Amino acid sequence: MIAHVTVVVIAVVFINLGFWQLRRLDERKLDNMITESRYLAPPQDLSSLLAAAGEDYASLEFRRATVTGTFDAESEVLTRNQVYREQAGFHVITPLLAVDGEAVLVNRGWVPLPLDTPPITEAAPPDGQVTITGWISPTQTRPPLGPADPEEGDLAVLNRVDIPRIEEQSEYELMPVYLVLEGEQGNELPVPLAPPDFENEGSHLAYAIQWFGFTLIGVIGYAFLIRRTLSNS
Repeated sequence: MIAHVTVVVIAVVFINLGFWQLRRLDERKLDNMITESRYLAPPQDLSSLLAAAGEDYASLEFRRATVTGTFDAESEVLTRNQVYREQAGFHVITPLLAVDGEAVLVNRGWVPLPLDTPPITEAAPPDGQVTITGWISPTQTRPPLGPADPEEGDLAVLNRVDIPRIEEQSEYELMPVYLVLEGEQGNELPVPLAPPDFENEGSHLAYAIQWFGFTLIGVIGYAFLIRRTLSNS
């Protein structure tokens, strides 16, 4: 009797885990639809978007925005552990001083590992005033087990685009979000980042099938075991 109850309880738990993964899949699909709609919206002036969002910067993620200003290559930094076509390297993060006096960090793309000292002359930004378009990203924060950047000193290479930390060593007041530059920049380097992938639905469906499969295998196996026991008795 105890064995019967145990099998039923395990089957119920596994089935619920399967349906939980299907609910997660629906949530992921909805998330993808929302973020894709943001990305496909016509680009707008970044300062106007920030003003309209108040402090809800998360609502601007993946929105495309434009900024007019001048790059300050002397103040750029790198973020480590970035991979392009299985080759290790960095992302080049360069401040753009906007015409309204504010500054925004711009992820201009990837450079290979040997180019580890900014400013990267092989991937220099354009001179003079430019108007750029990119998608908005919030400041990156350290995950629970992620590496920490030193709290003091000027850093040339960081683990993430931590806007408050970069602002500490910057002469500018930085906007609370940064832009990922889209499109070719006229040079071989930096390599522009690929557009966001809104088709990726994760592994939720595979996990759901796995849980349902475990349930089916367990129930059939237990039924076979009972039948064999009865036939031998």
